[in-house]
Formats: sequence, C-alpha cells, structure tokens
Amino acid sequence: MANRWETVIGLETHVQLRTVSKMFCGCSAAFGAPPNTNVCPVCLGLPGALPVPNELALKLAVRAALGLGCTVHPRSLFARKNYFYPDLPKGYQISQFEQPLATAGSLSYLSPDQGIATATIVRLHVEEDAGKSLHDRFPKQTAIDLNRCGVPLIEIVTGPDFRSPHEARAYLLTLKQVLEYAAISECDMEKGSLRVDANVSVRRAGETALGTKTEVKNINSFAFVEKALTVERDRQIAVLEAGGTVAQQTMLYDSKTNSVRPQRSKEESHDYRYFPDPDLPPLMLSEEFVAEQQTQLPELPAKKRERFVEKYGLSVTDAAVLTAERAVADYYETVVHAGSGADAKLAANWVMTEVLADAKDHGERLRVQPGALAGLISLVRGGTLSHQAAKRVFSEMAEHGGEPRNVAEALGLTQVADTGVVAGWVSEVLGAHPTEVERYRKGETKLLQFFVGQVMKVSRGKADPKLAQRVLEERARSLGDLK
Repeated sequence: MANRWETVIGLETHVQLRTVSKMFCGCSAAFGAPPNTNVCPVCLGLPGALPVPNELALKLAVRAALGLGCTVHPRSLFARKNYFYPDLPKGYQISQFEQPLATAGSLSYLSPDQGIATATIVRLHVEEDAGKSLHDRFPKQTAIDLNRCGVPLIEIVTGPDFRSPHEARAYLLTLKQVLEYAAISECDMEKGSLRVDANVSVRRAGETALGTKTEVKNINSFAFVEKALTVERDRQIAVLEAGGTVAQQTMLYDSKTNSVRPQRSKEESHDYRYFPDPDLPPLMLSEEFVAEQQTQLPELPAKKRERFVEKYGLSVTDAAVLTAERAVADYYETVVHAGSGADAKLAANWVMTEVLADAKDHGERLRVQPGALAGLISLVRGGTLSHQAAKRVFSEMAEHGGEPRNVAEALGLTQVADTGVVAGWVSEVLGAHPTEVERYRKGETKLLQFFVGQVMKVSRGKADPKLAQRVLEERARSLGDLK
C-alpha cells in the first residue's frame, strides 16, 4: 500500500551554539544549573533591559553557514516572533525572518535508498531559545525554568527533499558530524543542544503537488526521528486511503507508545506578527569578518574521507569509520606520521579495532598515545611481536602506559628472530615427531603448518613464525626431506 504513496519530508533543526554566555546577555548558557539561576533582566524580559548580540555566537553561526555552503548575507535583520506561552517571558522570541543570516546552501549525505543525495539548505538564521516547561516536578502543576531563555541557536531549514524517514535520519547524522567537526555545537540531543522539528506530507506516486503537511515536534533522538516520521507517514496514508483529508496541525511524538497526537493547528508565519526588533540594529557583516570565519573552518568530513581514500589507499568504508569523529581522524593521521611512519592500512586496522574498542569501554578516551601505537605496529612488521602478542601489549599500554618494546619485554612477549636459535627449535621438533616427518616425506606437505605450530609451542610463542616456516622449508629443500 505504502509504495502507492510518496513521502515528502523537510527538516528544521535547532542547534545550540557553543558559547559560554547567552545570545543577548552575559548569563551562562551552561546546561544543568538549578532552575531559574542563569537569568537576568535581559533574558527575563524586564522593562528597560536592552539586548546586545554575542559576537562569538555570530562567528559560529557564520561558520556553520559557510560549512553548509550557504551564501552569508552582509545585512540581516533581527525580528520579533510574537506568541504567548508560559516559558516565553517577553511574549516574543528574537529570531530572523524576512532577511536571515544565510540562504541557499546544501549538504550531501549517504541516502540508504539512493546513494549520495543532496539536501538543500533553504535558510540558516540566528535566534534565541525559549525557556522550558516542566511537567514532572509538582503533581498536577507545570513548573517553568527560564535558564534556557536567550541561549543562542541557529535554525537550519531544509527543502522538502527527503523521501523516507530513513533518509531524514541519515541527513541529520551527517549534519551533526559537520557541526561537531567545526566545533559549532556539542549537538547533544539529551541536553537539548540539537532539536528537530519535521514537516511531513504524502502524495500519490507520480504527483508533483505537495500534500497537506503536518509538523512533528518533541523528537529527542535520531532513532526517534525515524520512528516518529514513520508513524506520522503511515497515519496520513491511512487517513487518505480511508477517503479522509489530512489536517494541517502540529503533532507531538510520544516515544513510550510510539505514537503521535495532535497538539494544535499549525500556525502560519503571519500568526506570529513578525516585525524588525526596534532594540537591535540590522546585523552588518563585513567581507573581512566572513572571510575570517572561513579560515576558522577545519577540513570537513566529506573532504577528509576523500583525502583518506586517495592518500592512504583506504576503502571508502574504512575512511568513513576513521573520519566519523574528528578526534579519531586526527589520531589516525598522527599514528601514520609518527616516527618513521606506520603502514597506513595496518594503522587503520589497529585504530578501527583495538583503539575504538578500548575507547568505547573507557568513555571514548583514546588511551594509547599515537606514537606508542606507531611503535607497536613497527614491532609487528619487524617480526619482534606476533599480532596476538601485540594485542596484549596494547592492553597493557592502555592501562599503564609505557613504550611498546619495554612493555613487550617485561611481559616476555618478544619473538626470537635469530636464525640459529630458531633452527635449534626446528631440529628439536623434527626429532620429536618422526611419524609426521615420514608422512611429510611421502607428500603430506600440509603438515608444514603442524611443524610451525610445534615450533611455536616449544619456544613458548617466542619464535618468529615466519622465520620458523622459512627454516623448515629450507630444511625440506636442502635435504629433499625433513630430518
């Protein structure tokens, strides 16, 4: 049934900028303070208090716009968005409307349905947050915490570009990655520093006109975004299949019951009676200011992925894992360039397995210094350590530090690569297994691996297995048989 319908989704993402203070006053923007302690006359909307824009917030907003390929406008206007709600003490929110900070950007992401897809960024504007209504503090009463009033946000609005809830989630994860790379926001949904509202409509396959949309709010995780949009899409299809019409309204998602319910009929922009804020002059940005923010942007994930594939010969999949977080990407490159330089593919394997597994178990900390990991990889390549022994050395270094060679020697794990010593172990093994030697002479060449295993056993894992195999092969060649 669903394949007769096409889903159309647009996203509005509210992102808290990474500043110490609020958008228009000096109050702390930190999360978790006791209710109503990070407030002042400006964010409480007391008479006569005047807002002053936060310069760092504007810099971060411009960086975000540039990182998303937007045109940053030299002149934008702060507007008052008027509505009445208990958590909005001024009775309006300072936002931008007709003349936003930036427009016409795009973000490419990997769509699960159609490969590389591109979402249009219609606009990116600056605004302040509202307070928070708390329904679980007092029985049958709503409490208001105004600490978030005035916290600096950017709102990033896409076109109606997503054709499935899955695509919407893929875009959001890509957006989060870009914003975290550029240190614009912490993007922590649990703390409210990234929030998503979604516009959803459906239309019959092949139609071009948009259907009536609803807005889904109250989504606080990426998994719930996908679930909420799926539930709302299916609800709209069921309404239309039954001959009904979809009402334009705001829906609230309930993650406990995985359901949506109407909150109110959807406002249009004229309902907010936007007008330029008389207390704030137009925001004028010089070319130099914008250019300076461009220089502050790091290499972003997509470019880094491409470079890792080209420069280090990695697969696209491996490059995606290594660039998922900026700290891991930087760590990997440091390992590759440390000392004489570790093999890029070996380094990638170590980072993707041992390093990330250890980080997952220890609060995402990368506990082994990149130089130490590079040294460990060199010991494996040089035959001093087996791969299994190197894993034990890695664990020890993660817990207690130390240089890889010293740790390996202290644990008694270094391999013996002395041909004379290994030849002695080979002779001992051959002398102890006359039956297997006879079978080998008669053509059972696969027994060579058995002999290598026995050499490792006799040497208590200290023999270099590659050297042991070489000595055994030479013995077989020079004597025509093993003895």
